[in-house]
Amino acid sequence: MNITIEKKPANSKGQRFLMLARHFGSTTSEDGKVKKLRKRDALNLFVYATPKTTTETQHNKKTLLLAEQIRAEQLASVAKDRYHFEQQDLLEANFFDLMDQMITDRSKSTTKSNAENWLCAKKHLVKFLGVAHITFDRFNDAHLEAFRQYLLTNARTKSDQPLSRNTMSSYFNKIRAVLNEAEKRGIIRRNPTRTVTSIAPENNKREYLIDDELKQLTAAECRYDVLKRAFLFSCVTGLRWSDVQKATWGDINKTDQGYRIIFKQQKTKGQQYLDLPPDALQFMGAYTKPDERIFKGLKYSTYTNVALLQWVLRAGITKHITFHSARHTFAVRMLTHGVDIYTVSKLLGHSELKTTQIYADIIESKRTEAMHSLPSILAA
Repeated sequence: MNITIEKKPANSKGQRFLMLARHFGSTTSEDGKVKKLRKRDALNLFVYATPKTTTETQHNKKTLLLAEQIRAEQLASVAKDRYHFEQQDLLEANFFDLMDQMITDRSKSTTKSNAENWLCAKKHLVKFLGVAHITFDRFNDAHLEAFRQYLLTNARTKSDQPLSRNTMSSYFNKIRAVLNEAEKRGIIRRNPTRTVTSIAPENNKREYLIDDELKQLTAAECRYDVLKRAFLFSCVTGLRWSDVQKATWGDINKTDQGYRIIFKQQKTKGQQYLDLPPDALQFMGAYTKPDERIFKGLKYSTYTNVALLQWVLRAGITKHITFHSARHTFAVRMLTHGVDIYTVSKLLGHSELKTTQIYADIIESKRTEAMHSLPSILAA
């Protein structure tokens, strides 16, 4: 929260009265209009709009100095008491106003699927509450725990199927994020997330392809050539769907060693560069224009997902492969061929090494499995 001093328009005596304005951010309505969240309090102080005498000039200086002292004291109070002086007004704010603002902000900086997750989480909360308005002072531990139980037992998809464990976890975490943001902004002092247990996601099996399966895919026919090239490109570079889909020829740079792609990760917004192996250049196809997408026509849709599954089956592979499996494939291939985990982490653009450790665990489990599969050499 920020606090500023504002001046009202001059009255008939040429006096401009001062106000203390407290700013709490903004919210976006359903029609896209941005509304600033703020409250003004009169200070019962004024300055002359156009001082005409030395006395009026001195009056303005002293008054502005006093107003600044009041502002500084209020800021100190905010830091000490977590906006206690404004607490009641803030608690009466609508939970969904803040959630809508966060959805709008994230829709500009996150993936389409994550933005849709936010909207779905909101729909489930509205359905659970039966209303689209609840103030922060009413949204307590009991509400959050009850919503958690609703997700675990009653929530359904559009096709009337129970939500997957990971979907439950994702939706619940969105609501937790709103409450955490409210605490950060000083809207609430007691955060229900401190006492309500989160929904732990399942540790899904990460499907990946071995080298022989990649060769089978390369030889098999795919309904959409751009999908085939993009998927195999991801297998040999580790780029996410979102980064592959938006990559342009202008992102490709010639170096002394070959070619390099320089891009900003869609998910993390971090700048990254990656030297391209020869196979990647083959999957990219022919150069067109700097601002044109390399995999022009690649779109996320049900048809694309079905085509990917059909292509995998046509290659004689029975694993449940998604586009993200290409990234898993890249990571496992790198580790299998002796690349150290730190380098693999950098190639994947991970911010934390523990994220990459998941793939190292896969390799370790395969080694253990291989050792236990050896036949006994002892006579029966």
